Amino acid sequence: MRYVVIEGLPASGKSETLALLSRFYPERVKILPELVKEVAMREEINLFSERERLTKAILTALPQRREQIEEVLSQRKLCLEESHLGVHLAYARALQDRSFISAYPKIQGSLPAPDLYLHLEIPIELSLKRQRARGTLQFDVGDSTLERMLTHLQGWHIAQGNNVMTLDANRPPSVFLSEVEGILGLDYVPAQASLKETFDTLLLLGRPASGKSEFIDFMKKCPLERRAQRYHIAPFRVVDDFLILWEKFEEDNLWERLGRGRLYSRPANGNYSVIDSGIWPFLIGKINHRIEELLAKVDALSHKTLFIEFSRGGKHGYVESLKYLSLKLLSRTAILYVSVSFAESRRRNLARYDEEQKSRILTHSVPPEEMERTYGQDDWFDLAPNPQGTVEVNGTRVPYVTMKNEPESTDPNILDTRYREALDRLYTLWQENRLK
Repeated sequence: MRYVVIEGLPASGKSETLALLSRFYPERVKILPELVKEVAMREEINLFSERERLTKAILTALPQRREQIEEVLSQRKLCLEESHLGVHLAYARALQDRSFISAYPKIQGSLPAPDLYLHLEIPIELSLKRQRARGTLQFDVGDSTLERMLTHLQGWHIAQGNNVMTLDANRPPSVFLSEVEGILGLDYVPAQASLKETFDTLLLLGRPASGKSEFIDFMKKCPLERRAQRYHIAPFRVVDDFLILWEKFEEDNLWERLGRGRLYSRPANGNYSVIDSGIWPFLIGKINHRIEELLAKVDALSHKTLFIEFSRGGKHGYVESLKYLSLKLLSRTAILYVSVSFAESRRRNLARYDEEQKSRILTHSVPPEEMERTYGQDDWFDLAPNPQGTVEVNGTRVPYVTMKNEPESTDPNILDTRYREALDRLYTLWQENRLK
């Protein structure tokens, strides 16, 4: 996303949210204030009694606002704007302001189209309470007007086919702001944290229950500065094909309830077994698609690490899966294979199953028959026989390290040594490979 508009009821937190984002991400975002309010204050226009004068002032200001948006986009920053002409049109209809209603068709395409409209949702009663508290009577809007405005705004978004995301803004600030950051792809990096020596993309491979998800959980709980310095891991995102596979299992359940046949799976011991081996390359295709969506965003992986996690089994499981990964992805990737014996994988797989939370990453389990049939054989060591090196995938040399992850441990000191040693070696290989 390059251009996002923040909308919502008066006092929903739009200005405050944008001010915080500007303060903490000055190099990455540029904030444009609400055009209508800016014009009204500069020209000393009463928002309610001087509607025709306000319309003329808005029309005059539009070319400059367009230039401001285009300038921000040319700087490759994320442009965040407060409110938009669609909101003003909704207010105009609620107030029966014919001057702006008649002018709007001529100007509706005068500004670039946002990639996303982020609607901050709070109850009307809370908006009224906050309006009274802030003491700006000249901008206060009553409940009946707000109800009509919201109806008109929803209709406008539907008619335009806009990409709208509604976010509950009536929550603790830390929770709300964290979700906003996630939506906008913003990860705060402390000034003292250096992200120069961190991975771009890390393929995390290994048998089921080998410790891949636990590795990710460990990194999530590690402070960023320490994580970047000791493990070469920047703020990260995770793509795990288990979630895609589980969705297919649930779709099979729906087809079965509708009297249709299951496509990919059958129930097995409270879980599912795969019945169509074509699902494995399909999952890689889905991974590629999600990565393409990520990479399409400006600076999507700038100072970030992407984890891609999956398990494969069979005589050619990893050979077949890796060859389907996109070349764009492979060129920036390193592989960490988390190694445990099949017996250890089977033991952990059974031990971690939790019926009450079986859809969670750390608690799902592969049925015994699926373990034997799909994962009893592992071709990783045929593909990568040495503890470290490079593997050739579709003509691209990809560095790897095989990390022994047994005996099992939850001791952070043991895991620190294990992870750090493997990732140091892998980062060195990855850097050397990039220089070739």
